[in-house]
Amino acid sequence: MAETLYIRLGSKKQAVVHWLILSDNGEEIIASGELKSAEQLNDLSEKARQRQVNVLVPSCDVVLKRLTVPGKSQRAVKLAVPYMLEEDLAQDVEELFFAYADLPADEQGHNCYTAIVAHEQMQAWKSWLVDANINTKSMLPEVLAMPLLAEQWSAIALEQSDDTQVIVRQGAWQGFTLDAMTWQLQCHSLHVDDSEEESIHIAAYSPLAHTEKLTINAMPEELPLALLAKHYSQSTFNLLQGDYKVKSEHSMAFKHWMSVAAMAVCAVLLTFAYKGTQLWQLNSQVANTEQAIVDSYKKAFPKTKRVRVSTIKSQLNQKLAQLGGANDSEGFLAMLAKVQPAFTQVSQLKPNSLKFDGKRQELRIQALADSYQHFEQFKAALEKTGLSIKQGAQNNQGDKVSGSFSIVNKRSRQSNSNTRGGN
Repeated sequence: MAETLYIRLGSKKQAVVHWLILSDNGEEIIASGELKSAEQLNDLSEKARQRQVNVLVPSCDVVLKRLTVPGKSQRAVKLAVPYMLEEDLAQDVEELFFAYADLPADEQGHNCYTAIVAHEQMQAWKSWLVDANINTKSMLPEVLAMPLLAEQWSAIALEQSDDTQVIVRQGAWQGFTLDAMTWQLQCHSLHVDDSEEESIHIAAYSPLAHTEKLTINAMPEELPLALLAKHYSQSTFNLLQGDYKVKSEHSMAFKHWMSVAAMAVCAVLLTFAYKGTQLWQLNSQVANTEQAIVDSYKKAFPKTKRVRVSTIKSQLNQKLAQLGGANDSEGFLAMLAKVQPAFTQVSQLKPNSLKFDGKRQELRIQALADSYQHFEQFKAALEKTGLSIKQGAQNNQGDKVSGSFSIVNKRSRQSNSNTRGGN
């Protein structure tokens, strides 16, 4: 641990500034002194350069309040506190800064601890230090640096050139700083109820004026700032929070580069998002098209159970080969093209079923008509197309006539005959 410089600022710029350098073990005073005013803080700039700086401020400028605030959300509690105290404060809440301590609830049920300072005062303290090029990350009301003792208060008198101030700590979050004259007046009211006989015990680290109701326990006298410095680290509270929290140069540089990196990452992410959206749209279109192909294939061939887009082309080729290709003059499709005009001419004849024998190149038709004459007309129409027709048996089915035809292309029959003859 390096040496630490402690600075006790005044309420006004013209007030005396006390300073002290404590050794790394916190026991030895390396140097100490006073400045006539905050305007001389430049005298401490060199001393502050290589040391940690802790700042103490007068508790007469800081109001410590303990409250019982309902709610579990810390954010909601902090928003409510200023308006809960509005009637007790001398200034508008907008003019005041509220700092909060992380302390457990006490026996009285207080769960919120706040230190209240005027923004104007906080800005003044910070500006004095900035002007002197003194950097600090910690600022503490002086009463919270006084010894915290069980069942008694602690107090010390801080002598200045034109005044003496008495610093009193009453509890974990209670205390005050008064000038010597006000302290003497206050002593008469600092006592317990008249019904009680016990007086208030005060551990005094310097001679103090008191009344009969105050029991003064004299402690070894110490340099006031030395006493405060030695107990400074016992408090975890820091006034420099919220808008007044100090940002280190390293942190600022890191945030700068982080912002640049964030912009670069954002640009890359936007590019990937755009490309990803395009890819997703294309994949969606492909998926929709493939599904449409599968649906169309199943509609054409409803008996098919499993269909894959990758095999549909080959399956279609197989189906076409079975039926006769589009350029096949003797296949099923070519024969249907020849049969179709006959159905147009004899519209009263309706096919019930069509079966095609690929090996024999034979089309078998089972049909219904209104009369036997329609079958004869249909046969005559087919013969005109050059097809060979064999008419099957015809039967009455109520008011309809059913019958069948076996149709063979004459060229196919001749080709089959030649093949058999050759053999």
